Amino acid sequence: MTDETSSPPDSDTGGAADGSRSETTQQLHHHLAATAELPIDRGANRWLGEAEAIARDVAMSDLDSETMLERVEKIQRLLSEIDRTGNEEADDHLETARRLCAEILDE
Repeated sequence: MTDETSSPPDSDTGGAADGSRSETTQQLHHHLAATAELPIDRGANRWLGEAEAIARDVAMSDLDSETMLERVEKIQRLLSEIDRTGNEEADDHLETARRLCAEILDE
């Protein structure tokens, strides 16, 4: 059994904002990765695949804030190339990913 209260507080590295941003980048990756399992248009698949690879890097790497924000901006640009995916579920993931990008960049 682990004791979650023994974790060091977030306050030394930027507090809850960093923890929240980390959680948000993980959610972003999750939504983009979920589209890989769905039948979608070929063009949309190309943009989503590249965005997902960058999102995986952002979610799993220890990047400085500036680099992380640059990569999220790149994801946002890639997602802006897609109107629709041809799959309603993938479209929902796409819209959520767009919202998460905006959230991260607005923090």
